[in-house]
Amino acid sequence: MSSISALQLIRITDIAVDLWYSCPFQNNLAETKSILRAGEQLKELRLRLGMTTRDVADLSQKIVDSEGNEEFHISNAWLTEIENSESIPSIYKLYSLSVVYHVKFGDLLQLFGVDVQRINKLQIEMPLPQTHLTPVEVFDQTGTVTFPIRFDQGFDRGKTNLLSRMVEVWGEVPIGVIQHLDVRHSMYGYIGLEDRTLYPLLRPGSFVQIDASIKKILPLKWQTEYERPIYFVELRDGYVCSWCELQGSQLILVPHPSSGCAIRQFKYETEAEIVGRVTGLAMRIVVPNEPATGETARLPKRP
Repeated sequence: MSSISALQLIRITDIAVDLWYSCPFQNNLAETKSILRAGEQLKELRLRLGMTTRDVADLSQKIVDSEGNEEFHISNAWLTEIENSESIPSIYKLYSLSVVYHVKFGDLLQLFGVDVQRINKLQIEMPLPQTHLTPVEVFDQTGTVTFPIRFDQGFDRGKTNLLSRMVEVWGEVPIGVIQHLDVRHSMYGYIGLEDRTLYPLLRPGSFVQIDASIKKILPLKWQTEYERPIYFVELRDGYVCSWCELQGSQLILVPHPSSGCAIRQFKYETEAEIVGRVTGLAMRIVVPNEPATGETARLPKRP
């Protein structure tokens, strides 16, 4: 080793660096380093709390007793291995660490490369073809969102306007506070890309707000299709958003006349059940990825 010059060492190091960047296992090695850092961070968290591995093991046993599942138990040996190797904990043990260390479960998942905050975004990017209920899930209730605090008293509600011009004061409001308000006691549904039951009134890909307190067909009088009550209905094989009529024990699902869909009927409360009445709508008026023609629309010439 002493016969190798400093220049040769530098060249050997350069070659090693080149091999590292061209190595096909680079991503795996980087991932391993990330996991090792995760274990180190868990150890640092434990030490910051002034806890020994025995303390963690004793507290985890209380979780086992509470949940009745030995999978939640954390032993001395297991915790030491996690903190000093690339091992990945199970959801049960990660849950126990979340409870014992008093940290968010999502934060621990993120140490191992799982970001639960991206779930909603990824779900939106991968729409399902069938109509289904959409849960509004918030993983971090301590986070804040920009929310209207006070509206401008001078704006005319009868005229179309930008929301930004209607709001006088914006503020940061904790998500948990908004959730606890539960203003409309509502559920939310998504109109599947293949569900054209009420097209063009309700386009596929729309989101609807549902009042789950209304589970019966209301005997309301209506004059136009916009006044006619719309219901979110659960079938044996999925959901559908439709106008409804009740004829004896049969629930009739009435499509929009322009939809091209046929009228369907099911045994009420046996084959079909009312989830609730649709009370709100968020709908695109332009089809996603619709190609632009580049041409300007012109009025037809008069004869």
